[in-house]
Amino acid sequence: MPRWSWRDEALLDNHPARDDQALRTVCEDALMGRWDGPRDLIAATGRDWDRRVFRLQILARNGVRLRWADTWASAEPTNPDALAMLAHVKALRAIVSGQSDDAVLDDVWRSCLAAADAAPGDPSPWLVMMAVVRTLTPDWKTLLELWGEVRRRDPLNREGYHEVMAYLMPRKHGSTTVMFDWARDQVHSVPDGSPLIVLLLVAQAEHYRFRQAQRSTGSAIHPWMQCPDIDRVLDRWWLRRSPTPHANFMDDANYLAHALSFAGRHREAHEVFEEIGPYAAQLPWAYCGEAEQLFRTHKERARNATRSRRRG
Repeated sequence: MPRWSWRDEALLDNHPARDDQALRTVCEDALMGRWDGPRDLIAATGRDWDRRVFRLQILARNGVRLRWADTWASAEPTNPDALAMLAHVKALRAIVSGQSDDAVLDDVWRSCLAAADAAPGDPSPWLVMMAVVRTLTPDWKTLLELWGEVRRRDPLNREGYHEVMAYLMPRKHGSTTVMFDWARDQVHSVPDGSPLIVLLLVAQAEHYRFRQAQRSTGSAIHPWMQCPDIDRVLDRWWLRRSPTPHANFMDDANYLAHALSFAGRHREAHEVFEEIGPYAAQLPWAYCGEAEQLFRTHKERARNATRSRRRG
């Protein structure tokens, strides 16, 4: 991953493709209604399920109000990539519009099943169905069955775990206790180096957000001040992570930088901010105030803490 200079601190980059330069280029094609770029990129991604899911999700955002994904699927009706792309787009259209009538949901479901039939090893159509169930037709039993299909194809698929976590959040269909218990059970069984360990910090951030919404925190100290999960994430993920970042590395690293910052551990946060570079995420910073400003403020504190240590 190319290092980002602290001198570029004013140049935060909110493009959803993050540091995936090939995807950024293809997003421009999609915004102009062209589907040849998306076709070539998804084909080149191959069976890297983590990167494939990320690219399909980002491209789907550019297909919600345009017709290029529909045109591609019509032109290549047996292409598994075209069918997967169309399933993502149709599902996102339904989710964004909140449409949950039977005709819309049946069409989305048929598109997902067609994509699944065309590429039996691909977890992405099942992830799409998980998102639809979680947002439009909440059903815990069905969600778990779909997650089982994802895990059969990609046992440690990040998005599958995050879909279940999102369902269990207290502001959704679960509770704080259930969310924390589930996250800790899952993290206990995943291998060191897995980004799934960051689920612990996602749970902490969601707990804080829920308490704020319930007006129960007031001026209380942020929960990260006394949070052993930070060290668990540092020890089991950050220090043992793969040298090749996973597709959602920037989002997960933002959770760690945020937790370290609000715990007052600015020196430790410095390395994390360096790896994040300009890719500040809205979440979880937005749970505590204006996201971009908080990111900048704590990044500066991390830099200053490192300078102080060097002078000492």
